[in-house]
Amino acid sequence: MHLSTYSLGSVNTNAYVLTRGAEALIIDAPEGITSVALELKASGITPIACWITHAHYDHILGAMELLKVFPGLPIHLHADGKLLAEHPQLMGWRVQVPQPWSTATFQYTFTQGQQLSALGLRFEVRCVPGHCPGSVLFYNAQNAEAFVGDAIFAGSIGRTDLPLADFDTLEHSIRSQIYTLPDATRLYPGHGGVTTVGHEKHQNPYVRGV
Repeated sequence: MHLSTYSLGSVNTNAYVLTRGAEALIIDAPEGITSVALELKASGITPIACWITHAHYDHILGAMELLKVFPGLPIHLHADGKLLAEHPQLMGWRVQVPQPWSTATFQYTFTQGQQLSALGLRFEVRCVPGHCPGSVLFYNAQNAEAFVGDAIFAGSIGRTDLPLADFDTLEHSIRSQIYTLPDATRLYPGHGGVTTVGHEKHQNPYVRGV
């Protein structure tokens, strides 16, 4: 398996693309992902799905772009993210929503503890609300890695001063769903660089795990 990271859009949102052979899995869909989709298509690689960590506009506004290149691509969200997916402006900023914008694009399928299979790998869904409702992470024990969206960053955590956000909820999510993963687990966040569970448990100034 090969993992590529793309930093896209006006706030440098990470999109992750896992590839194996002629198939790919896309995690998050920022604006500007057209270039990534076209790169995949030119290489003869077809994505089997796009998994969205949470429904903030900078992680979903590229969904329509993906569908233009790969019509019918399944795009999955947690059901608690439906309100934000339908109304990206609720995040509190002036958002230019691409037209046409159809929330029928999204399939609301993720649940706590759900086991997913993709590219010969197994992923566990863990719900990590607090930064916004419907936030999830995807944990792959085989490769000791988790794609955590904006729940936690290297040395920081997701903002809780936004609409529908709550610090106490996020702190509980981090302690119960992220810090319970093995310390060596690599964390791939929605912005910025990679970190590990162990490092954040000892060094994160917002939520210390020890």
